[in-house]
Amino acid sequence: MGKRDKKGEPPAAPAAPFNNPFAALSAQREALPQAPAAPVAQAPVKAEPKGPARAVVRMERKGRGGKEVTVVEHLELPAAQREVWLKALKNSLGCGGVVEDDTLVLQGDQRERLPALLEARGVRKVTVG
Repeated sequence: MGKRDKKGEPPAAPAAPFNNPFAALSAQREALPQAPAAPVAQAPVKAEPKGPARAVVRMERKGRGGKEVTVVEHLELPAAQREVWLKALKNSLGCGGVVEDDTLVLQGDQRERLPALLEARGVRKVTVG
């Protein structure tokens, strides 16, 4: 059957590795000094910053071409924190959103899922309206 039958057996692997520079070190492993026991340092516990005291979650349609959006108000966060919170909520909910003045606006009706996420971020009272 042609060329397939004429193949020989694969060449045998060499018995020992060619030049292993670390072969002699394995025999000296027991003679190495032991490392001193490292002191166990406890990491300082960071107190998580408290979240806002309350938030109002409501759904809006007016002035948005009939599209539903969920508005989160009364968070009383600094502008930089609002952006961080908005990004986290958008990732958790899988929706788009924007910061308008001091409110967070999320696309779609998120009134059922949003309170649990806000409470996990430290909001003590969530009012759904």
